[in-house]
Formats: sequence, structure tokens, C-alpha cells
Amino acid sequence: MRKILSAALLCAAASPAMAQANECGQVSITEMNWASASVVTNVAKFVMEQGYGCDVAVVPSDTVPAVTSVAENGEPDIVTELWVNSTGEVFKRLEEEGKIVRLGEVLSPGGVEGWWLPTYVVEEHPELKTIEGIMANPELVEGRFNNCPDGWGCRIVNDNLIRALNLEDSGIEVFNHGSGETLASSMASAVQNQEPWFGYYWGPTVPLGKFDMTRIDLGEYKAEVHAANANKDVDNPGVSDFPAAPVLTAVTTSFQQREPEVAEMLSKMTFQTDTMSQVLAWKSDNNASAEEAAVYFLSNNTDTWKNWLNDSARERLAAILGE
Repeated sequence: MRKILSAALLCAAASPAMAQANECGQVSITEMNWASASVVTNVAKFVMEQGYGCDVAVVPSDTVPAVTSVAENGEPDIVTELWVNSTGEVFKRLEEEGKIVRLGEVLSPGGVEGWWLPTYVVEEHPELKTIEGIMANPELVEGRFNNCPDGWGCRIVNDNLIRALNLEDSGIEVFNHGSGETLASSMASAVQNQEPWFGYYWGPTVPLGKFDMTRIDLGEYKAEVHAANANKDVDNPGVSDFPAAPVLTAVTTSFQQREPEVAEMLSKMTFQTDTMSQVLAWKSDNNASAEEAAVYFLSNNTDTWKNWLNDSARERLAAILGE
């Protein structure tokens, strides 16, 4: 597979004249500083360069700096894997001012988070599908909940859920991990040994791509309760499931007007969250770059990306990727 990816990249690098037929101009796009966002950016870059003939500049960034840059400078042109819940009021204001346009959800059903168990545990003990079943049988999850590190937003929400549920009174110890690395490695160790693991995790991520995990039913999602649980000083936390977080591709209004065909493609560029987790797992297992992971995705998900592109761009990519 690595040889196939290298060949595709070399072929792409050698074919600028073919790609430039659409005469797309210069384009700037963010590359957020986490793994899934880097893959998204590299897929978009590959498609824009080889399918639409764009001259793409990648801008390393993060959520708030990227949106702030659009507000202050009108660039970069494209902000992708934008977790809207992390932008405060800035993104909403930019939309209202007509400076930025949300094109579509880049992850479907969005960013996922929740409390999980290995699927093999739930299959053996179906009563553990719900939090009530877990609290009634703490010994089946080895009496432990694996919590987020201090300083993470999920730690505040989890701590409030733990209080609202009286989780510890049911005989479940809360283990607060010191880092994301230990949280991930605890899941990996348990799954590799076919042991129970009960705790919080989110996707798209490598662990949820590698391991078959079942999300526990925490009950109904209640927007007001969940919002209140994000406040560490809330007096009376309640019980609410986690919502899927909207994750978007957005562009400046001027870019949409300047490059309507590329904007149309980006509006259709959607990755299933589970698929992205699987790509990240492949990337980790193969010590691959984000660029190689992008080509891996394109080489193995033709039925997905071919629906994003116009006819001429689809033909160009098919020729490069041997589809």
C-alpha cells in the first residue's frame, strides 16, 4: 500500500498541466493541529490541486486563531474541520456580517463523544448498554470509570455527570487520568487483554478506529442540562447524554464568489466519523504522513469522493489514483 501511495503522489506531482485546465487560482486553507484535521486538509489540497488546478497554500492554525484571522484579515479562504462549539460568538458574528459561509458538515454525524465499553463486554452482558445497567453491576466493569485529565472540557462535564448520577455510590471508582496518552493506552491495554474498560472517549480518533467500542446510553440529550454541566461551578448538575458536535467546512464569502466550483465541491466534502477514525488508525499503524493518509482515503473510498467532484475533476483524480 505504501508503494501505491507513493506512486499516486508522484503521479500527482508530475501532472500539474492536466490539473490546471480549470484555471483555479491561489487558495489558502487551514490545517488545524490535530490528526483528523490534517487528513481533511490534505484530502482537500490533493483534490483542489489535481482536480481543479488550484495553487494551494496550507496555513497551520487552530480553531480560534483561524476564525479570528478571517475576522481581522479576511483569510484564509477555507477553514475546515471547524468545531463551531469552540468558536464562541465570533463565528456567528462573521456569518451575520456576511464575511463567512458554512458550506457543509465535514464530519457526519459530527464529532462524537460519550462513555464507552468494549463491544465484546456488552455482547456478553447486554444489560451494560445503559448507565443504569452499569451502576447495577459495577463488578462487570471492574468498578472503574476512566475520566479525562484535569484541564480538559470533558473533565468538567464528566465530573458533573458523575455527581448527578451518584456514580461513586454505586461502587464505581473514578480514575482521573493525568494525560490523553494514559487515557488512550488504558483502553488499548484493556482491549488487547479482552478485559472491561469503562470510560470517556471521543472521535474521530485512533482508538475508536482501532477498537470496536459501544457507546453507553446515558439517557436523553437535554441541551440546557448539558450546557449547564459544562460549568464547573454548577450547583445542581443533571443527567444528559452528549450531543454530536457540528464540525464544518467554512469559506470566506469572497472565496465562494471567486471559486464557485471549488466551493461547491467543498460543500459536499463529508467524511463519516467512523471512517475517519479508521483512517487515523491506519495512519498510526503504518507510521504514515497526513499526505499518505489522504491518498489512502482517496484510494479506498472512491464511492464517497466521486460524488463531491464535477465531471472533469472526477476524471482527473480517477486517472491519478487508477480508479
